[in-house]
Amino acid sequence: MKRSIHLTALVVLIASWVSLQPAASGQTSPPPEPYQDAPRYRAMLATYCFTCHSTRAKVGGLALDSLDLGAASDDARTWEKALRKLRGHLMPPPGNPQPPAKDVDSFVAWMENTLDSHPKGPKAGYVPIERLNRTEYAASVKALVGVEVNPKDVLPQDIQVDGFDNIADALSVSPAFLDQYITAARHVAKLAIGDPAGHVANVKYSIAASQTSDEPFPLGTRGGVRFKHNFPADGEYRISIGDLSVGLYTSTMENESTLVIMIDGNIVFRKPIGGPADLALADRKGAVGRTAIMDRFTKIPVQVQAGVHDLVVTFIDRAHVESDENVAGGFNGIGVLGFGDGNNRMARLADGIEIVGPFNSTGVSKTASRALIFVCDPNKLGDPACAKQIIERLARRAFRRPVTAEDVARLMPFYEAGRQGGGNFDQGIEQVVVAVLASPDFLYRAIRGPRGAAPNSEFALTDLELASRLSFFLWNTGPDEELLNLAATEGLAKPGAVEKQVRRMLADPKASSLVTSFAMKWLNLTTLDSVQPDPKLFPGFNEQLRHDFSKEAEAFISSILLEDRSVVELLTSSHTFLNGELARLYGVPGVVGPQFREVTLAEKERAGLLGKGAVLLRTSYGDRTSPVLRGQWVLDKLLGTPPTPPPANTATDLSQKAGEAPKTIRARLEQHRDKASCRQCHGVIDPIGLALENFDAIGEWRTMDRQANAPIDAKTVLPNGVPIDGTVELKDQLVGRPATFAEAFTEKLMMYALNRQLEYFDMPQVRALVRGAAKDNYKFSSIVLGIVNTDAFRKQGPAAAAVTELRPTEPRP
Repeated sequence: MKRSIHLTALVVLIASWVSLQPAASGQTSPPPEPYQDAPRYRAMLATYCFTCHSTRAKVGGLALDSLDLGAASDDARTWEKALRKLRGHLMPPPGNPQPPAKDVDSFVAWMENTLDSHPKGPKAGYVPIERLNRTEYAASVKALVGVEVNPKDVLPQDIQVDGFDNIADALSVSPAFLDQYITAARHVAKLAIGDPAGHVANVKYSIAASQTSDEPFPLGTRGGVRFKHNFPADGEYRISIGDLSVGLYTSTMENESTLVIMIDGNIVFRKPIGGPADLALADRKGAVGRTAIMDRFTKIPVQVQAGVHDLVVTFIDRAHVESDENVAGGFNGIGVLGFGDGNNRMARLADGIEIVGPFNSTGVSKTASRALIFVCDPNKLGDPACAKQIIERLARRAFRRPVTAEDVARLMPFYEAGRQGGGNFDQGIEQVVVAVLASPDFLYRAIRGPRGAAPNSEFALTDLELASRLSFFLWNTGPDEELLNLAATEGLAKPGAVEKQVRRMLADPKASSLVTSFAMKWLNLTTLDSVQPDPKLFPGFNEQLRHDFSKEAEAFISSILLEDRSVVELLTSSHTFLNGELARLYGVPGVVGPQFREVTLAEKERAGLLGKGAVLLRTSYGDRTSPVLRGQWVLDKLLGTPPTPPPANTATDLSQKAGEAPKTIRARLEQHRDKASCRQCHGVIDPIGLALENFDAIGEWRTMDRQANAPIDAKTVLPNGVPIDGTVELKDQLVGRPATFAEAFTEKLMMYALNRQLEYFDMPQVRALVRGAAKDNYKFSSIVLGIVNTDAFRKQGPAAAAVTELRPTEPRP
């Protein structure tokens, strides 16, 4: 079915603002009313709705007068759409005769209970064969062979649906995609096996790309870069520092500091730079002197064993000011590029770090990747026998099922091809790794069902299929040994087995993918780089601050979901995670330094998602706030009622007109809404966004609009007639009915878990599990367990039911 109906003015107005009516916390729907109440509700619809939505008028293509309320479940698809609109009390449109709010509430509750009590349609939707998206591919490769790759570097962007890139219908494959997967497989295999031949290669790490490490620098150091490097073999490597700001102007040599290189926390190089001697050398000998200084930091030899190691290039220096706080603003932040852009009295990193090697290679040590792959010793077991054992274990984990003799027979020729022409055992296994990573059994997930399942019918997933669905849901990768062994012996069917696995998996660090791959994408916070604040208007904004916004959001969401708190705390919690830079922006005292730490916020305006810099930046433009984007975000993400997109060629420019006195955003929106056709949508969207106007485009609190030189007015009246003033009162309205937010959250999480968009027949299951989670205060684990116990999760529906039309992901500002 189509996920949305294009409704004209009347129905568009119903499209938003779900359940912002004040109500008691934990309010649930009243018990079902008997079908004899249908005539009363039909009379209400006839009075207020049938004028436009009749068979004759059919505004927006919707006719309600022809539907039988006595058999509402027969028209569940239509009523589910209508309910999503009606919950906001926005029908009939403003200015038309209105039914009492309690009557609308009563009808919504009655219709939901009617549809839930008499569900129609399949119990589960159909999920076609799907390939791993690039995030799943990277996570699976890391779990399988221990190689960490940046998915953006090896594969192209996947198509997004409602912000998610794991929807099966959108994960198609082209010949170009296959080429890239094969290229990626070869690259990963080479990194995993290493290079016993010791071929010399060079890699250069840029300063900008290596500055945003989330790991803290060693105590006592200032600035620098931190990154991980995969050394392909044991041997000598030579590290060169490209530029330490030893240029034509020699002031950078005035103060002495010490450059330090550390590998896995151990100092492998330490040498001073700057001071009277270096300053004199640079002054007196010019280019020759400067070259002599830099030669000390070029081709630095270090002995390293194969594998991935942590490298830090940093400085040790005495303090030249009382604290970084004193000069952070004036010098763009000491520590950003070593000691700040503006401080030119000492050396700092200005170019990349180059690593060349290995030289005099002595082979390859047992790295973490080789430990995962080489599960036997060919010298003891014999080459062919060991190769088969490696293939059996590797293929079993990669294919997410027990392997057969046929699987092994298909893969052995790749090992043999690697041995041809004098190739050694490692080279043969490298070709096996390539073959496994390029195999359709690894790259695709398919639901075939049990043997004998009738085609185009509804059937239960096998234990192995259930294990795979569960693992990709919670970990973004395939099952581990415990889950795979349990599924292979049909142990998941035992009472309590699934719940035990869910709780175990939620406690595993891999569950962090629920934050990075689900929550951040659900909230549209993975695309913060799409907003580029104007440096003239926001001189304090920089790329490090953008990174800090993202890290704060991830840490905050993790503390709610992964610590198994109520999901409603995403809206209400007064704690967050800040470093010195973010604390300054938020006006929080006592937080100094680049390390993030948990902080309890005194100001209620900052509590929950609505006070987070990441949200406020993402819902703004580069030169101003956007009540429209912010209102849309709240409606879609927090309330589950995305407003209808504007018609084509709709004017959206709110720029200040040349020659006119500057106006506030509120005043410019009033001009924008002069037309009645605009008011129908913006009368719903804008009031929500206006309540957030005290936050500027980068999330800083303000009381004045500096461009218009006018005070911020955050007072507004919601479409349901409730007046509010600012962020705190907006938040109070949102959490007044926690079930509304919990349902919006659950819908998105269930969509992510099922790898498909939800259908009308899924909604009774959604509402049932939300009612169940309410008994546990909407704890995250209760919602997860509710999802995995639904028929929608445990079954595959008939293909005939799969008529969903994919919605494009939301437009970027």
